[in-house]
Amino acid sequence: MSLRDALRIPAAEITDEAIYRDRRRLLAAFAAAPALALAGCARSAPPPPASSVRISPQQARAGFTTDEPLTTYQDVTSYNNFYEFGTGKSDPSRAAKTLRTSPWPVAVGGECAKPGTVSLGDLVGGLAPTERVYRLRCVEGWSMVIPWLGVPLADVLKRFAPTSKARFVAFTTLADRQQMPGIAYRSINWPYREGLRIDEAMHPLAFLATGLYGKPLPQQNGAPLRLVVPWKYGFKSIKSIVAIDFVEKRPRTAWNDLQPSEYGFFSNVNPNVDHPRWSQKTERRIAGTGSKLFADRVPTRLFNGYADQVAGLYTGMDLRKWF
Repeated sequence: MSLRDALRIPAAEITDEAIYRDRRRLLAAFAAAPALALAGCARSAPPPPASSVRISPQQARAGFTTDEPLTTYQDVTSYNNFYEFGTGKSDPSRAAKTLRTSPWPVAVGGECAKPGTVSLGDLVGGLAPTERVYRLRCVEGWSMVIPWLGVPLADVLKRFAPTSKARFVAFTTLADRQQMPGIAYRSINWPYREGLRIDEAMHPLAFLATGLYGKPLPQQNGAPLRLVVPWKYGFKSIKSIVAIDFVEKRPRTAWNDLQPSEYGFFSNVNPNVDHPRWSQKTERRIAGTGSKLFADRVPTRLFNGYADQVAGLYTGMDLRKWF
């Protein structure tokens, strides 16, 4: 099956059509305010993974969809955080047309037995594409419901045979100033980097998206390959991935580097741990409303509502320290 064929889903099988908000205020705040003290999460090594966390296939499948109203396709593709194309929410949908998504090599290396650089087609080839309808919760306090198309992250990672030293998985976004005009501004330390603990990366809910709404992934949404980790704040779901590395030590990540007291490495959605400058108890749900400004506010749920599937990953951890 070709990648193009894999991205097609009949219209009858696709649920209704969605939005993303603005983090520009953070940049102004960072420039105006002195750096805050580092949080415990940034100072010390995280605890080891919980041993032998297992969930049943039935538990996993229960998290693969939701009957909540979907955010419209228009909003999902026009209201984005993708600083490589600008800090305004509408910047990516205008500027991302400069991104060339083919060919798209992905370099995989580090603590694995089968490193190498492969094409996107080879990276996901042979894996049946599936649709996952996930909630997306932004750290800024808004949320969406999006039907992603792609493959389980674990199925891709296993192809490279990670070794016992692979305790984390690090991801890197393309950083090409010619294709990405936002790179000219040092809003973050380019390239954008993110990471997961190995057990998080291998969890059944962790997903590599190649499309949404049954269509190829738009450039402004992270084409041609992005991570989706639905129980974490949206900035963990790194876009336009060009490198995946298995590493022994916790990798540096973009927002945690920029302001570690505000953006922890784990970044699990948690209504009981506020951002230093706003509450995380509720979120502005943009789904089926057609309006970004007047979307309903709904209570935020621990792990974004996926506690039944992922809470075991964090057994014994202080979620206020390891935020």
